[in-house]
This record gives sequence, C-alpha cells and structure tokens, in this order.
Amino acid sequence: MPAQSMNQDKKIKVGVIGVGYLGRFHAQKYAAMADVDLVGVVDVDPTRAEAVAIECATVPFTEYQQLLEHVEAVSIVVPTVYHHQVALACLERGLDILLEKPMTVTLEEADALNQLAEEKQLILQVGHLERFNPAVLAVQPLLKNPLFIEAHRLSIFKNRGTDVDVVLDLMIHDIDIILSMVNSPIQSIHTVGAPVITQLTDIANARILFANGCTANITVSRISLDTVRKMRIFQPGRYLAVDFGKKEVMEVRLKQESGSFPLPDISRHAFQEQDVLELELREFIENVRLRRKPTVSGREGRRALEIALDVIQQIKENQNKFAHLLSAEGNFGFVNA
Repeated sequence: MPAQSMNQDKKIKVGVIGVGYLGRFHAQKYAAMADVDLVGVVDVDPTRAEAVAIECATVPFTEYQQLLEHVEAVSIVVPTVYHHQVALACLERGLDILLEKPMTVTLEEADALNQLAEEKQLILQVGHLERFNPAVLAVQPLLKNPLFIEAHRLSIFKNRGTDVDVVLDLMIHDIDIILSMVNSPIQSIHTVGAPVITQLTDIANARILFANGCTANITVSRISLDTVRKMRIFQPGRYLAVDFGKKEVMEVRLKQESGSFPLPDISRHAFQEQDVLELELREFIENVRLRRKPTVSGREGRRALEIALDVIQQIKENQNKFAHLLSAEGNFGFVNA
C-alpha cells in the first residue's frame, strides 16, 4: 500500500474477519458507510457468515485467505489467540488492519506485527474503543498534571470474552486510557485478583505508580450485579469525574471568595449520544484513505498489553503463593498482594 493518500472519491474495499457478537457490528457499520465497499465477511461458522452477509448485503466466506485478495483493509475480530496469525497474513498481503484488543497474546507477537506494519508502511490500528468515548475525548483538555486516578469498570457476568481473564477483557481499557493521560514511565505495579466463576481471574485490582508521582488505582470485575464504568481524576485545584456509560464529565474546582473558605465550583458536561464503534471505524477508514497514524496505533496497543501482562503475571504469582487458601469446592476467594 503506497504511503500517499488515496483518491477522496474512491470507495475503500473492506472486509470483516470474524463476525461473532462484535464482528457483526463492524460489518453493519461498514455496510452503512457511503465511502466503503464491504466486500465480504468471514466466519468459521458458515451459517453465521451467511446470515451476516445477507444482513449486510455482502459475500460470505469461511476461510479468511479467500477474502484477502479482494480487499484493501480489514477488521480482525477473531478470538485473541488467533490475532497474530490472521493479522500477520493480512499485513503480508499489504492490507491495512484494525485489530481488536488485546492486540495479541504475547509481546513478541505484538512486536512482530508492529515491525511488519512499519516496514510496509501499513495502518495497524488497535481497537481500544473507549478512546473514542465522548467523555474521554472531552476530559483530555481538562487534564493538568494528574496526581491520583481511580477507575472502576464492573460488569455483569456474560458467557462471552471468557477466553481471556478480566485484565485483558476489561482492565486493559483503563490501562490504555490512563497511559494516554500520564506522560511518565511506570515505576511499580501492585496487584490483587482472583478467579471466582471461571478458571481465569474474574476480579482484579492494580495500583500503578508513575515516576512523576502520579498513582492510578484500577478495579475491574466481570461478576458484578451492576454495570459501572467510571474514573475519577485528582489534580492540583481540580477534580474530574468521568462516567463512561453516561458519557458525562463533572468538573469540581475550588473557588476562593473574599473572607471565606474556598467553595466548590461544580460544572457538568454532558454529550450527545454517539455510536462509539462507528467513530472508531470511521477514523480507521480515514486513516486508510489519508495514511494517518491512528489514535491507538500498534505501539499504543503494545504498551497497554505490556502493562496488562505484568498485572496478570503478578496476580498469578500471588495466587500461587496463597494456593493453600483455595478451597476444594472451587470457592477461590481473594488473595492479597
């Protein structure tokens, strides 16, 4: 793929590899874009591939290799264990890719994809969807030297996404967002977590200390009774509360009035409902057309993966240390860092 930007009137030929729960939405969004030609969809389940193809007025495939010669760019929405294999094949064919998060299973796989994409001057965008949440975009201009960040991402248990643990399923979202907010190396990480329903970690907490003094405390669970997606940011003279679900930002500043104690000055910012996935896919298409660096490139995806894998490794070490506390009935309980 040449580095020059494409003809603005040309339709981008796109495919979707993997049209399960999330991949189907990718196909729907592309099919609705006037400047995109959804050439085909791929799924190992022929019934699923055909159903989504009919819904989106495109062609079904059961082998992704059959699609590659017909497209310029693809969304890869297969299970994480296949990300490297499929993405590598697409990059070798000179295709731009949007790769769902987490980008790969290992850092070595991520490095190989980044190297190949850079050598071939191809777009490698990683699907960290929350970066396109209007609340996240709105809070960025308000950030001035965050000192403490607290994030909670809790969800009701769903029998989906359980091929990875809760760190790669949920926490990696907040890791990626926080890394984009704090421009400083990480000094240390302290973790706690446990399996409760699945054999992998279902609930976890990570405390990340940055070299500039900022601390981030992240709690995630996929076994909650309620869905919570919130972040609080404390910085000199200002407190910011972000609600990802409601797409709202509350800003609290201290207002000094003559002869009195400082009083809180509260302002709330709400945003029109927007389709976050559509925003992400629209950026991908524009990146392909204009040859622009993505908001979340392979390098950002790799950095978030590195921290997530460090968190997972620490949790495993702690679980092994306290393995004698795990009951024979499978009531795993919690372990301390």
